[in-house]
Amino acid sequence: MTDAHDPAGHVARHRPWPLCRSCCGIALDMGSARTRVWLAGKGTVVDVPTVTFPGTGAVHPVQRGTIIDTPGCSRMLQRLLGHRLPRFTRPMVIVTTPVLDGVAYRTRARAAVEVLRPRSVLTVPSARSIALAADADLSRPQLVVDIGAHLTEVVLLCDGAVTDAHRTAVGTSDLDETTTPEQLVEAVVAMLTAIRRQDRTSLSAGALRRGLLLAGGGALRPDITHPLTARLKAPVRIVPAPHSAAVRGAARFLQAAHTHPSASAALPPVARPH
Repeated sequence: MTDAHDPAGHVARHRPWPLCRSCCGIALDMGSARTRVWLAGKGTVVDVPTVTFPGTGAVHPVQRGTIIDTPGCSRMLQRLLGHRLPRFTRPMVIVTTPVLDGVAYRTRARAAVEVLRPRSVLTVPSARSIALAADADLSRPQLVVDIGAHLTEVVLLCDGAVTDAHRTAVGTSDLDETTTPEQLVEAVVAMLTAIRRQDRTSLSAGALRRGLLLAGGGALRPDITHPLTARLKAPVRIVPAPHSAAVRGAARFLQAAHTHPSASAALPPVARPH
């Protein structure tokens, strides 16, 4: 906890969540299929389909890990969170992002959350959030596999940073008579093989020997997890509550950011309606 002294000699302290209204925090995971929100002091308060209703039927503003409708995301966030935040609050927001969508996703995500009047917006790769939620040792190389509804990512982390990543625009919602769980397993194996071939060090090999972290809704399907373990001949660790691991990891980042000295800086006044 950081203390800041004012000129009058009083001590301004960060209060624990959620008593400090100006330090309200939101962890946000906007997936293609579902949006999950962790609110400081309340835990996970939203776990709903990622969908908006602009008047012409249901619209999905995030598709295959890409934000295609930024205003739609803003409307969705306002509908889900506008009534949950204290009046005139300025929340700190942590947003998880697909690893390979880069600047475009981060820019659109930041624009979407402006509707919440944030004091600051930080982004974190979903794979890193998942590793944090799993209490992984980020000082050692770690392989993370995130099998979502419409997107699957395989990521190599070293010292907590993304070293290599591959993705395929296929997930559990695509499984049917033509796209089988076995094909999804083969896609994951192919991405892991590509990472190993491109790695001129022993980082990926060492990470695979220690085992990979498996998250996303696909981690709850034995028809995926069992064949994947057999094909890799390596340990596969399923992250607890794998479908919500990304937002829980983002919540831990949020809590760490709350204690940073910069978080105690005074906020500019918020204009109040007349």
